[in-house]
Amino acid sequence: EKEFYSDEELERLMQPTLWNSDLKNIKNFKYNDNFLESGEMLELLKSFYKNGFIIISNVPTKDNFIVNFANSIGSIRRTNFGEYFNVKSKPNPNDLAYTPLPLSPHTDNPYRKPEAPGIQFLHCLKNEVSGGFSTLVDGFSVAEYIKLNEPEAFESLTKTNLRYRFQDKDIILENWGELIELDKDGDYKQVRYSTRVDYVPPLENEKLESFYKARKLLGDLYTSSDFEIKFKLSPGDVMMFDNHRLLHGRTSYDSSEGARHLQGCYLEFDSTDGKLRHLHEKYHLSETNL
Repeated sequence: EKEFYSDEELERLMQPTLWNSDLKNIKNFKYNDNFLESGEMLELLKSFYKNGFIIISNVPTKDNFIVNFANSIGSIRRTNFGEYFNVKSKPNPNDLAYTPLPLSPHTDNPYRKPEAPGIQFLHCLKNEVSGGFSTLVDGFSVAEYIKLNEPEAFESLTKTNLRYRFQDKDIILENWGELIELDKDGDYKQVRYSTRVDYVPPLENEKLESFYKARKLLGDLYTSSDFEIKFKLSPGDVMMFDNHRLLHGRTSYDSSEGARHLQGCYLEFDSTDGKLRHLHEKYHLSETNL
């Protein structure tokens, strides 16, 4: 007889565990050909919901393999950047896109409707440089810190609606949202942080002043070593992370040392939710050891 799991149990599995720079013992998952229907994939998804990210090693570095990989979990969310995108540097770059400048912590695409893509994959194809470390910050953990220690700032960051705008030669994308968005129960729903595309609405002086103060605090915490973890992706590594919860970035590097090339794409949560439910039912695993 088929056993069905209560929604409560699945909700518990998908409950985030907040972390800061002390996060240790990150389980690494290893790709193989039968990976996607395996018990290991179930463990991977549970780990993804818990920490907001996972690293999978051993993923074939054939060009565009990330598309097959992501599509085998769910359907890729295609954007105006295409089905996937390249993050690339070349020795002696002739274009600003290939510069090895650091990227401060940010979330991707807050200007998209109805919302920013939920999940991002970055697949490392080449990393021949000594710098170029990937960085991650748990935005919910920073939000919780502000809520407990700076309630006025928290109020401002959760109530001020910002505009986000992206403009290219043939498209303008725009949406609105708070830097820290709460759901109807007051739980964390989404963080947005992308200083190159956000615009603060006209507010009364007093509100504006407290908002800028709160945003500076938020920016300082996002870039502080207290909340950031840092690691190096090797060829074959895929980093999969929650773009509504985590901020990602990278340290600078010297592109004359060699090439650094990642390929990325986006997925939505219904894909991972659906896969988790399916595998959970398939394996009937006892959750008592969680």
